[in-house]
Amino acid sequence: MQQISVYVLPVLVIILLVVCIVKKVRAYDCFLVGAKESLSLVKSIFPYIASIFVCIELFKASGLSHTVSSFLAKPLGYIGVPSEIAELILLVPLSGNGTTALLEKTIAEYGADSYITRCASVIAGGSETVFYISAVYFASTKVKKLRYAIPVSLFCTFIGALLACALCRFM
Repeated sequence: MQQISVYVLPVLVIILLVVCIVKKVRAYDCFLVGAKESLSLVKSIFPYIASIFVCIELFKASGLSHTVSSFLAKPLGYIGVPSEIAELILLVPLSGNGTTALLEKTIAEYGADSYITRCASVIAGGSETVFYISAVYFASTKVKKLRYAIPVSLFCTFIGALLACALCRFM
């Protein structure tokens, strides 16, 4: 299976070039136009992304992440979520790298086949960084009124974590 995956990207590029030749599309010129437009997009959304990264790092470095997760651990335990992954649940909407680091720590501490690690793996693999995605998408579309987008996304992320733990309990 691994040998096939090595050829997927080159085959896709060749197919793309053949289609461009058949349709008489100047592929390189289209590529340059797209690259130029992407630079202006990066320039417009960079402040939003930078502010999200600074806030996330302040949240983790201040110890507030650990404090809030310690506070939430007991109520989460009552509804079936292992208290050991409370910080992971709190960090999932904020930081993909932080989530991966906590997942690695959980695997090392509890073993790969434990219920805690299975829950953490499903939560980390099935979630997305809500604030980063919101910053990128809403900045690129120039949407200013977010209304309920972030609260609904956070609620759905939390419900997904609860369902992940429930499913891991039965599997």
